[in-house]
Amino acid sequence: MPAVIILAGLGNPGPKYAHHRHNVGFLAVDAIADAHGFGPPRKKFQAEIREGYLDGPGGRQKAVALKPATFMNESGRAVGEAMRFYKAEPGDVVVFHDELDLAPGKLRVKTGGGTAGHNGLRSIDAHIGPEFRRVRIGIGHPGDKAKVTGHVLGDFAKSDREWLDTLLKALAEAAPFLVADDARFMSDVAHRLAPPKAPAAAKKEPSAEAAATAERARAGETEKPARGPLAEALHKLLGRKD
Repeated sequence: MPAVIILAGLGNPGPKYAHHRHNVGFLAVDAIADAHGFGPPRKKFQAEIREGYLDGPGGRQKAVALKPATFMNESGRAVGEAMRFYKAEPGDVVVFHDELDLAPGKLRVKTGGGTAGHNGLRSIDAHIGPEFRRVRIGIGHPGDKAKVTGHVLGDFAKSDREWLDTLLKALAEAAPFLVADDARFMSDVAHRLAPPKAPAAAKKEPSAEAAATAERARAGETEKPARGPLAEALHKLLGRKD
């Protein structure tokens, strides 16, 4: 286990930006710190940090929830300072950020790779290299390139709150798996988000009449169909026996 795991949320500081889609990384690390009883926030590393522990399958892991106090395009300064202070490796840094190319409420984890034009990721890459871990939180694409900036730097809509609150709760509860098993983290989040299966339909009991008919059939007794007046007359004329 590493000496510490750094959970860095990306966003812009200040109440003006608090509910922006671009700030979903801040919301994610706040949810984790709250769910696992991290200490109160304090200022350090050009950031707001909360220290605590994640209790997972591998034991108790020290963790730091970090929200850079710089703006998004300088996020790497705070992350780099924290990493050097704790003598952590890039792989011990987990960055939570918004992802345009994922549908709202979807989540993916990857290590390394490009920055896809994300200013926060680009800054972190410049300070610690690309081999940090990323938790990509889908905010969806507005469908028109001209609307991207307004979408990213706009508040979550009221209709988003249900999936957003559910996702934040799920990833916070699954956070201990991030210590050593990203795949397990993703599967645990998916399990928590999966709707409960509908109960199997109860087997319908046959009616008393249907049950009696089935019983007669099993006994070899078949009910004779009723004859109409013409059929009855022919029956008598021909003297047929049933």
